[in-house]
Amino acid sequence: MKHLLVFIGCLLLPWLMQAQETTTEVDALTLRLDSVVKANLPSGSNVGIMVYDLMSGKTAYEYQSEMLGRPASTMKLLTSITALSLPQSEEPFRTELWYDGEIKQDTLYGNVYVVGGFDPEFDEEALNLFADNIAALKVRHIAGYVYGDVSMKDSLYWGSGWLWDDNPEAFQPYLSPLMLNKGAVKITATAANAGERAHIVATPASTYYTISNQTVSKQTKAGAFKVTRGWLENDNHIIVSGNISNRGTASINMYRSQDFFMHTLLDQLKTRGVVVAQGYGYTELPTNGCKQLVVYLTPMQDVLNEMLKESDNLNAEAMLYRIAAQTTGKKHLSAADGTDAIKKLIGRLGLKADNYRLVDGCGLSNYDYLSPQLLVAFLRYAYTNQSIYQRLLKALPIGGIDGTLKTRMRRGTPSYNVVHAKTGSYTAVNCLAGYLKTRSGHDIAFAIMNQNALSAQAARNFQDKLCDELITTPLLR
Repeated sequence: MKHLLVFIGCLLLPWLMQAQETTTEVDALTLRLDSVVKANLPSGSNVGIMVYDLMSGKTAYEYQSEMLGRPASTMKLLTSITALSLPQSEEPFRTELWYDGEIKQDTLYGNVYVVGGFDPEFDEEALNLFADNIAALKVRHIAGYVYGDVSMKDSLYWGSGWLWDDNPEAFQPYLSPLMLNKGAVKITATAANAGERAHIVATPASTYYTISNQTVSKQTKAGAFKVTRGWLENDNHIIVSGNISNRGTASINMYRSQDFFMHTLLDQLKTRGVVVAQGYGYTELPTNGCKQLVVYLTPMQDVLNEMLKESDNLNAEAMLYRIAAQTTGKKHLSAADGTDAIKKLIGRLGLKADNYRLVDGCGLSNYDYLSPQLLVAFLRYAYTNQSIYQRLLKALPIGGIDGTLKTRMRRGTPSYNVVHAKTGSYTAVNCLAGYLKTRSGHDIAFAIMNQNALSAQAARNFQDKLCDELITTPLLR
């Protein structure tokens, strides 16, 4: 009997040693991350954390991982991963130009149609291409209208829960299937001689807005450089004021993006000698009798890169409506049509969509509520689908290198060039979620959601410290 027990003990000893080693390593990580939370969590704030070892398929660490919080721009992860999961995920964003009627001599007896596909990267160069194609018809007059077809989405130009007083910041544009230059005007003010008005350049050029130059060059008493407009009155009169010591730049949104697009297109036609008798209006493209002039295409990856690297809200909302269009096949879409598709993916991942609240695609809304567990579930799903993962990884900011992580995780820290993650930040909310690789070779998905942290810098330092510890602490082999 003794020999049997000794034999069994010999068989079990390696397993027991491995189990002890496993327990020790897990405990070491837990102890180190717990100590970071205790020592570095900003006073008066709260946090939810989930860390998942993608190599072992196990949760490596969690701290209030089911706690609901406002995700800010980490909401863009759910939007982008859902978009990448669809069969049509690689289709480009489209803006189309059509016309109908007949051309006799130098007149088009008909109409021109611009069909919006919610391309958030449609810029002045693309608009000039459209104007050139119309002029190439060799007409001097358009007897009808230049119509915009904005039937892709409903008429709501802001998301539910967006803050009215963020207007007229360019990060909160007026949403439309027809967007020019992200619905914003860029102002560049260059100093002249001391005491004189600065030189102002606005792009794209358009008669849709006017500018009042109230700047003073090289006079600090003139106050800080500022660009605004009469946004409470829906006024597109831009006021540029303050001191310009060298150069100042700012972008400001335009009231009614679709009108900005159409008005500026007519401006460009006028410079090419094309007069539109009836001006512009809005209608749907007729189902027959039209000829296509040109289609402007923007690759989906270009939109995704800007959406995640630079945390572009317009790109995220465009992606949400694209999801809605691809999953419903209908027009006059709402944000709910897009979030419904995200909720279906939540269900496929084994979680209950009713446990969360999703109302927009970018995270600007104060009504969005997610958990670290949900964010990590989406990151895990993407990791197991290499086509999704590679496109997502390409678009995520890299610690210390680019995007919204360029000025964080400096060279010399463990997280430098190792963390690929989406940031999320507005007043009292700071989140970070994405991937990293530990020094022991493990791929990790993680989510950190800081809430009620008035010091954004303290919250970011806390997140960076957690990432450093994750990278350097040994995990299971």
